Amino acid sequence: MSEWRGRDLGTRTVSYDDTQPILYALAVGASASDLDLVFEERLSVLPTFALTLAQWAPDALGSAGAFDITTAVHGSQRLRVREPLPRSGSVEMTARVAEVWDKGSAAVFEVAVESEYFEATWSLFAPGSGGFGGDRGPSARRRPEAEPDGTLPLQTSPDQAALYRLLGDRHHLHIDPEAAKTAGMPRPIMHGLCTLAALTLPLAESQGAHPADLLELEGRFAAPVFPGDTLHVETWKDDEATLAEASVDGKTVISAARARFT
Repeated sequence: MSEWRGRDLGTRTVSYDDTQPILYALAVGASASDLDLVFEERLSVLPTFALTLAQWAPDALGSAGAFDITTAVHGSQRLRVREPLPRSGSVEMTARVAEVWDKGSAAVFEVAVESEYFEATWSLFAPGSGGFGGDRGPSARRRPEAEPDGTLPLQTSPDQAALYRLLGDRHHLHIDPEAAKTAGMPRPIMHGLCTLAALTLPLAESQGAHPADLLELEGRFAAPVFPGDTLHVETWKDDEATLAEASVDGKTVISAARARFT
């Protein structure tokens, strides 16, 4: 597996008009009254929209045969904003395999995407691909030992996954009950990136910030979230950022989350 480290995944330019960032904002929980997120004349693009533009990169690695795409899962995500995304335009991105970590029974592939607007890293957990004698890599950030500084609810919509998949990730697991059952799920699940992005809206509000002013975001996908679930989010202040964990009925679904706004 170490031969994949450093592999160039190519360059791609993705174009969009203002329809896509508006649809994206609605898909991650913005309302019709959030005019600066859903009205083209006042539009500020949510920085996490970039992750839909760059989805081709982890898909390209799977298509190249690095791992079994039927069993690999999205483990965690990082995003660092360089410049605000325009309301419409074209974004040129380059991608590479930044690291391959050996977790024993599995490998973790880190796919890094860069553009003038952002840097993003997908961590893909591939069962059965480990044991090649490589470095285990860093451990995930642990839950803070201190009591949370705050809590907030995050209500997802029963239709949220159906809406989010129109942004490009049309895996059947998010819409087809039969595909979900085949994957061992009782019903279709939310996209991890949708849940993580949705979390930034109440986090921004809790800090008196605007969600489009996000500078950094990261989080680990600990367990599936189902459309319609209500997430219980706990937060901790960490210098200029906010740490967070989200759970559903006492089960952690997003861990090691960190968000920083201007």
